[in-house]
Amino acid sequence: MKKLAIVVALLAIASQAFAVSPNVRIAQVYAGGGSGSATASYKKDYVVLFNNAGVDIDISNWALEYGSNTGTWGSATTNYFVFPANTWIAGCSYLLVACGTAGAGGADLPMTPDFLTTNISMSGTAGKVGLFTALNSNVACGSEAAGTLVDKVAWATATCPEGAGVTGTINVTVGFVRGGNGAVDTDNNATDFSIVPTPVPFYSATPATACQPVPTEAQSWGALKSTFR
Repeated sequence: MKKLAIVVALLAIASQAFAVSPNVRIAQVYAGGGSGSATASYKKDYVVLFNNAGVDIDISNWALEYGSNTGTWGSATTNYFVFPANTWIAGCSYLLVACGTAGAGGADLPMTPDFLTTNISMSGTAGKVGLFTALNSNVACGSEAAGTLVDKVAWATATCPEGAGVTGTINVTVGFVRGGNGAVDTDNNATDFSIVPTPVPFYSATPATACQPVPTEAQSWGALKSTFR
C-alpha cells in the first residue's frame, strides 16, 4: 500500500512537469535606453521575465505590451512584441527581451539577449509594460480580454499600475527590479519593485536562486524505479 502511494505521488509530480503556470512575471524593466543621453546605463530598453514555477512554461504567442503615461496597451504595432511559436521559459529561469531603438548613449547590454526587437521604445520618465497570454492591441487599462493579463508594472505617474506604481528618483540610468531576484509578488508595484542604479539584466543563462525546479518526467521515473530495487 505504501509503494502504491509513492507511485501515485511520483506520477502526479511527473504530470506537472510541463503544466501551465501563472507564475511567469516581469522581473526587471529598464526604460532609459534610446534616449541618446550620455548618462544612460544602456543603449537599449529591456524587460526581463522570470518563471517562478518549477516547471517549464510555453509562452508562445504571449505578448509584451507597452503603454505611455496615460495611453492604452499596445497602441501601435511598434508598441508590442509577440513571442514566436515554440518559445519556452524554463522553470526557475529568466528571459531577456531587448527592446526599442538603440540610443547613442549608454553601454551595450553585457550579454546576448534572448530576444531582440526594435519595438517597445519606453519612456524613462513615466510608462507601463504588461505581459499577456494573447495580444491586446490598443486596449484601455481595465478592458483587457478576460484572463489574458499575466502581469504589469507602471512607473512614476503612469496609469494602470498593479497596486501603486513605482515611484522615486527615476531617470535614464535606473532600472526597476522585482525583489527576491524576481520571486516577490504581492500585487503591488510600489513594494515589489526597487529602483536600482545601473541595473544588471538577467537572461536565460542566469542561475535563479529563489526557486526549486519540479523533477522532470525522467527524474521522477528514475525515483519511481528506485523504490522497487
